[in-house]
Amino acid sequence: MSGAGKVLLIGFGSMGQALVRGWLAEGRAASAIEVVDALPAARAAAAELGIAARGEVGTAAAADVVVLAVKPNQLKDVLPQCAALARSGAVFLSIAAGKTIGEIERGVGPKSAVVRAMPNTPAAIGRGMAALVANPAATKRQRELCAELLAAVGAIAWLDDERDMDAVTAISGSGPAYVFLLVECLEQAAIDLGLPTALAKQLALETVAGAAAYAAAADEPPAELRRRVTSPNGTTQAALDVLMGEHGMRELLARATRAAAERSRELARA
Repeated sequence: MSGAGKVLLIGFGSMGQALVRGWLAEGRAASAIEVVDALPAARAAAAELGIAARGEVGTAAAADVVVLAVKPNQLKDVLPQCAALARSGAVFLSIAAGKTIGEIERGVGPKSAVVRAMPNTPAAIGRGMAALVANPAATKRQRELCAELLAAVGAIAWLDDERDMDAVTAISGSGPAYVFLLVECLEQAAIDLGLPTALAKQLALETVAGAAAYAAAADEPPAELRRRVTSPNGTTQAALDVLMGEHGMRELLARATRAAAERSRELARA
C-alpha cells in the first residue's frame, strides 16, 4: 500500500476490523491507524492488532482520512464530534448504509470532503466489492486515498451519480445474503434428497464457490456458461425449467432487489 497518511477509523465492528486487517496485510503501518470505539472490547481487539484505540472522537489525533464505520443509527451522534477533523482538511469516507453525502455534510460542515462507499461482507476475506461516490469538495488525491483503502479488501468501482447507490446496495451490499440463502437452500435440498448433512454442506458450498470462481475467470457471459452445461432434456434442463419458469428465480430476484433498493431510499429519507 502506497500510503494514505493518517487514518482514523470510527467504529471497530466486523467491517472496521476487516478493513484494518486488509490495510495491515497490504503493508500499512499500525502506527498510521487510530481507532475510536466506545466499547472496551472493540478497543481491546484493536490493541491486539497493535492499533491505538480511544473511546471518544474528541481525543483522537488529526487524520488525513476519517473512516465512518459506525452503524447508520449512530451516525447522527458521531458527526458533530467530527467537525474539528473536517476543519483540519480530512476527507470523510463513510460506509454507513443508507446515509447520504448531504447528511454527512450537514453533520460535519457544508464544505467538507466526503466519499460515500458501500462495501460488503466478503471484505472480511479480501474478496469484497465496494462502490464509491464523492462530493465535489473531495480532491483527486482524496478520492485516490479512499479508493486505496477499500481496494485493500476487494474490488472497487466509482459511481457518477449518488442515486445509483440504492441499486448498488440492493445488488452487492445485500447480495452476499442472497448467496448465503442459495447455499442454505441447496444444502437443505441435498438433505431432503437423502444425502448426509456433512456431504450436503460440502456439495452446496463447493458448488457455489466453484461456479462463482469459474464465472469470474471465464471470458463468456454467465448465460453462455449456463447454456454449455445444460444438455437438452437432461437433468440440468429439468431443474432450469422450474427455476426459469413463471414466478421463478429471475422474477424473485428482481422483486427482492427492488425491495432492497426501495428500503435503501427509505433509510436515506429517514
